[in-house]
Amino acid sequence: MSVTESWSGVMGVLRQYAPADHADLPGPATEERLAAAEERMGLPLPPDLRAWLLQNNLDPSEEEFDDDAACCGFDRFPDEGIFFLGIRSMEKLYANHSTPSGFNPPGETEIPFWRNEWIPFLSDRDGWTGKFVDVRDGRVGRWFVGEITITGEYESLAHYFDFQAERLTRIAEGGNPTCTIVDGRLVWS
Repeated sequence: MSVTESWSGVMGVLRQYAPADHADLPGPATEERLAAAEERMGLPLPPDLRAWLLQNNLDPSEEEFDDDAACCGFDRFPDEGIFFLGIRSMEKLYANHSTPSGFNPPGETEIPFWRNEWIPFLSDRDGWTGKFVDVRDGRVGRWFVGEITITGEYESLAHYFDFQAERLTRIAEGGNPTCTIVDGRLVWS
């Protein structure tokens, strides 16, 4: 399944069960915006990440964007305190983690905390934890500051979105003890 189809599955579940959250989703990024971001980061966006951002750029509006936060994004899901990033926040977090050597910590090539080939798409507000897409192969990994980074947690962004669609369906059916839907919105406890 393509990332477009997988994200459409997530959007379908949100539209059906959490329509108020679905209505709050911002519109797509433009090709020009993505090309400018690629130039500033110095690497191309993986095809799946590009396709996703062309459907929904999850940056908050200019009024809602918090320059003091490490990250801003769409915070209704996939979990409390973790949110999907738009291209502006991806760039900001990428700039915070990348290093001239390409690895963080510098010189640690075997088990780095961060590699410059990873583009974050999900994070907490402080940028301490989240998920990234590896530009080399499109796989999705997970980082947490102070812990070993997990690469290849999902085969692709499409697989990750399929997992999220299933999870949202379980929430809608009452199968998640930490999240319910109230008045068309996901509510985390």
